[in-house]
Amino acid sequence: MKKFNFRKVLDGLTASSPGSGSSSGSNSGGGSGSVHPGGTAGVLREEIQETLTSEYFHICKTVRHGFPYQPTALAFDPVQKTLAIGTRTGAIRILGRPGVDCYCQHESGAAVLQLQFLINEGALVSASSDDTLHLWNLRQKRPAILHSLKFNRERITYCHLPFQSKWLYVGTERGNTHIVNIESFILSGYVIMWNKAIELSTKTHPGPVVHLSDSPRDEGKLLIGYENGTVVFWDLKSKRAELRVYYDEAIHSIDWHHEGKQFMCSHSDGSLTLWNLKSPSRPFQTTIPHGKSQKEGRKSESCKPILKVEYKTCRNSEPFIIFSGGLSYDKACRRPSLTIMHGKAITVLEMDHPIVEFLTLCETPYPNEFQEPYAVVVLLEKDLIVVDLTQSNFPIFENPYPMDIHESPVTCTAYFADCPPDLILVLYSIGVKHKKQGYSNKEWPITGGAWNLGTQTYPEIIITGHADGSIKFWDASAITLQMLYKLKTSKVFEKQKVGEGKQTCEIVEEDPYAIQMIYWCPESRIFCVSGVSAYVIIYKFSRHEITAEIVSLEVRLQYDVEDIITPEPETSPPFPDLSSQLPSSRSLSGSTNTVASEGVAKDSIPCLNVKTRPVRMPPGYQAELVIQLVWVDGEPPQQITSLAVSSAYGIVAFGNCNGLAVVDFIQKTVLLSMGTIDLYRSSDLYQRQPRSPRKNKQFIADPGMISPPFTLDYFSLFPLPAADAGVLACSKDNFCMRGLSNFYPDLTKRIRTSYQSLTELNDSPVPLELERCKSPTSGLATRIPEAAAGFCRNEIPAVRQRNQVHHLPDHVNGHCTSPTSQSCSSGKRLSSADVSKVNRWGPGRPPFRKAQSAACMEISLPVTTEESRENSYNRSRSSSISSIDKDSKEAITALYFMESFARKNDSTISPCLFVGTSLGMVLIISLNLPSADEQRFTEPVMVLPSGTFLSLKGAVLTFSCMDRTGGLMQPPYEVWKDPNNIEENEKSWRRKLVMNFPSPSQEIGDHQYTIICSEKQAKVFSLPSQTCLYVHNITETSFILRADVVVMCNSACLACFCANGHIMIMSLPSLRPMLDVNYLPLTDMRIARTFCFTNEGQALYLVSPTEIQRLTYSQEMCDNLQDMLGDLFTPIETPEAQNRGFLKGLFGGSGQTFDREELFGEASAGKASRSLAQHIPGPGGIEGMKGAAGGVMGELTRARIALDERGQRLGELEEKTAGMMTSAEAFSKHAHELMLKYKDKKWYQF
Repeated sequence: MKKFNFRKVLDGLTASSPGSGSSSGSNSGGGSGSVHPGGTAGVLREEIQETLTSEYFHICKTVRHGFPYQPTALAFDPVQKTLAIGTRTGAIRILGRPGVDCYCQHESGAAVLQLQFLINEGALVSASSDDTLHLWNLRQKRPAILHSLKFNRERITYCHLPFQSKWLYVGTERGNTHIVNIESFILSGYVIMWNKAIELSTKTHPGPVVHLSDSPRDEGKLLIGYENGTVVFWDLKSKRAELRVYYDEAIHSIDWHHEGKQFMCSHSDGSLTLWNLKSPSRPFQTTIPHGKSQKEGRKSESCKPILKVEYKTCRNSEPFIIFSGGLSYDKACRRPSLTIMHGKAITVLEMDHPIVEFLTLCETPYPNEFQEPYAVVVLLEKDLIVVDLTQSNFPIFENPYPMDIHESPVTCTAYFADCPPDLILVLYSIGVKHKKQGYSNKEWPITGGAWNLGTQTYPEIIITGHADGSIKFWDASAITLQMLYKLKTSKVFEKQKVGEGKQTCEIVEEDPYAIQMIYWCPESRIFCVSGVSAYVIIYKFSRHEITAEIVSLEVRLQYDVEDIITPEPETSPPFPDLSSQLPSSRSLSGSTNTVASEGVAKDSIPCLNVKTRPVRMPPGYQAELVIQLVWVDGEPPQQITSLAVSSAYGIVAFGNCNGLAVVDFIQKTVLLSMGTIDLYRSSDLYQRQPRSPRKNKQFIADPGMISPPFTLDYFSLFPLPAADAGVLACSKDNFCMRGLSNFYPDLTKRIRTSYQSLTELNDSPVPLELERCKSPTSGLATRIPEAAAGFCRNEIPAVRQRNQVHHLPDHVNGHCTSPTSQSCSSGKRLSSADVSKVNRWGPGRPPFRKAQSAACMEISLPVTTEESRENSYNRSRSSSISSIDKDSKEAITALYFMESFARKNDSTISPCLFVGTSLGMVLIISLNLPSADEQRFTEPVMVLPSGTFLSLKGAVLTFSCMDRTGGLMQPPYEVWKDPNNIEENEKSWRRKLVMNFPSPSQEIGDHQYTIICSEKQAKVFSLPSQTCLYVHNITETSFILRADVVVMCNSACLACFCANGHIMIMSLPSLRPMLDVNYLPLTDMRIARTFCFTNEGQALYLVSPTEIQRLTYSQEMCDNLQDMLGDLFTPIETPEAQNRGFLKGLFGGSGQTFDREELFGEASAGKASRSLAQHIPGPGGIEGMKGAAGGVMGELTRARIALDERGQRLGELEEKTAGMMTSAEAFSKHAHELMLKYKDKKWYQF
């Protein structure tokens, strides 16, 4: 534990202005802290003891939730009752009972072709597309590979492992069949060559092996299916084909009847053929289930291929024939289906997605017994369902796994750890009422493994926002995930009719309700979202259903400027008539919201229509207020980039690249609607006089074009001088991507925003021209194309204003690359008639709040051969760039409500709103609230800029505050009270507020410390003196994507995720680096958009379009992770085979025992060629144990696991011995009784 004395730190240093220096950064993403004195040494008189050290931190993945992305294979252990799913990316997910969910990955990343369980042995065999077999050990919580076998000369197409056998049959693309010993993973010398299996008279190759299975009747017979329709029944002992079957259609799958006398094949023409071993010349039965019936003598119409068939028998009913595919070609629009034939009944189950694989779950693992199927597991491309076969209507089971995260593409996430414990029960009780009905009443059949809660007890909630406007609340406690409640935000809007929504499509091509940002206060249960169509919805939680109208406001937040330089100085009024410039704030009840006629610019029109009729709102979250940004002079509203809500103040604030809006959601009024540049008022820190010695030029403000978003009260309080008339607004323009499409109209479809790539469910490979852009720190600048370069040189007027600093944006292939640059050229050429009009350039909006530079990487445009070496990175307002030709458009990137000191050297705290911009500026807005609680509903709230400015390098990402003792201060909040509970509201109308004031002190000095983090650095200021105490340059060559102040071990720290893949933790307030790990390079905008930290050392991100990856940076949780994970294998005694009876044993099959070891062993079969396959020892031994145990406790854990397994085996042996002793005693007792009964009887008495 290290003590930091602020007095000693400040002693001996020369006084300077706050933030006047910086420390040196490192290229790897780390930096060093430095102190910047800003006052006397006596300002800070207390010591803050920082308890966090680097030993508290360690990065490791915990669990992965969601549906396996791009599945390819499926396997089931009927004894352990565990399910395994393989994917195209080489991942394997093993599922058991709820809580048992394990993820493992092939290092090669090759697609999984097939999975085979060693039934009840705690092992799994995987075959991958790189022709390698892997043996996984499932007897540990983290599975590891024990052996690998790489085939060098042949491609693997099919594998089969007989029940209770250690010899694996492997079919190849050449048609050969090899045999592998599972224990040693060595290839046997026994090979079934394709030319030996087929008849010598056959002139064509039979094709790859598509099926292998041993006969249920005789283990010494192997059924081999070839793709061209040939089936060979091979005698393993005599090494010859006992019979051969030929069919003129390709074979896709084969399945046995349990008696071993018949087998069924599925074919490419949609037919099913049933073959009898006694008459192999022609099929015993041929059917085309979905083919149209033809006249006698004519063949039935062919259908689509039946990709798989399973033939399962029942003791007391007709057999089940289950297959996928086989539909007729004339029904092209029909969805993928699974057909169940039971007797004469045919049931077709239509699926929402294509079928990848299915398996029938049966009561017995023995193939020679009645199978008694009870369920079918169907693996779809984007879902997993289980069908109940025991009921005639075939209902599906309710899936306990979170497989529907991607039901609509995830667009944003939020993570809350250690939230109020009653929230989970409340949300679940509301959400359970809206669950779908019609599920099977039986329990989920996949019940393998074991799981307990472990030592982690605090509740966790994950919130996901989706492209269809839905919000899902998930219970994430104890590394599980279960959906609690679903909220549909689109219900507050009218459904768009065909032909409408043109105003929306100009902002986003599809998904107008997509959620962009989430803000939730768990204590007050206030919930707020912002959408891609520039709207904000505030929800309040209630247990009662209501019917009410939805109140809505329209806000005009567009910032315009007309910069016209006249040859002669002219005088102009500073402002036009203010009566027409007030912000629009009205209810939608009187809005027709019609699209403007052709040729007339759309104005004051929102993108979506809020319902005007009373709406029924069920219990749960109910819409309190809808706020929409409107079109201004034909320009659509820019997307919202920051959002914050205060339940204690009753205020919501949001901003975009145009400015800031503050709304009172208690009184339903707009308090502030102001452009970013106007928040500085006349106190702009970066005023610059023109450098040219020529006479200053004045700017003409066109009254018809200027639209300053000020209220009349603001003008009366803060009149601006006439010289500042040109500062009223910035030019308008669409996003840079719309401008680029004017240059390249044929490539418009190739331009994708990061939002569209985020909602795309299929990952596309990185284009060749973006291959070098994988690292955010790599050189990205290229020469601007001729058209774009000419536009930048000739069509942008040289604007010289006193209060503006314009920056030219970087261009890479015609788009922005700097994380703080917010604009690009629109590509709109001006005609001679438009000389008197202003050129619209440079407003643009940042598509996302946290990842502005990475968002531009999604654009793919032609690359010129000549590349520019210029890669100007820094575009912050606080930088030393003083060019007067640079773009000053800055977006609001961070907002934070807190009780703080609004101005320097204030003596008391007051409600404040911290505002961070994309140019690194921090502004403090003062909130003047009514003192009495009763007046809050009637008296107005005053919102005024305080004139306080702080500066950082790079766009501001997050804020937080600490008291003088080092404790993290939480923003004030209102205690939740049901707004629709009449009885409770009648008792008390007063609002119960929880305020977090700084710790009181009698000494005069600073009482609060403010932590501010930007995409380049972090600073700690002391308030109210506004002294910069610490500066830490986090990175120089990259930029921060996400930063959060979190609590860990009752101490605060700053957690950052960098675009170069580094995760960094810094202590507070000293900003000492605690952890810097190169964890995850940014390969997709999905990661940047969804990565988030939370308390107690937890974090998550969307690792694929369908999966959430959780990780921890806490050493304590890494040590306890082994106890929190579920056991994949539990000791279960294998069920005994049914007694076949004397007659069946005598006449039903081969009476000879089949010894595979004798036949396939090295002694009889010899050794296989070394060049055919290569054995690779896996890390599943000691290293696998270390990975399962984790940390320095690996050795002890391995010993414990070995003892546990030995104890399990001894326990099983003891139980069997006790059973044998009991049987022997019973037999002895019966024999003794029988002896006594017949002891004295004569022979003739029997």
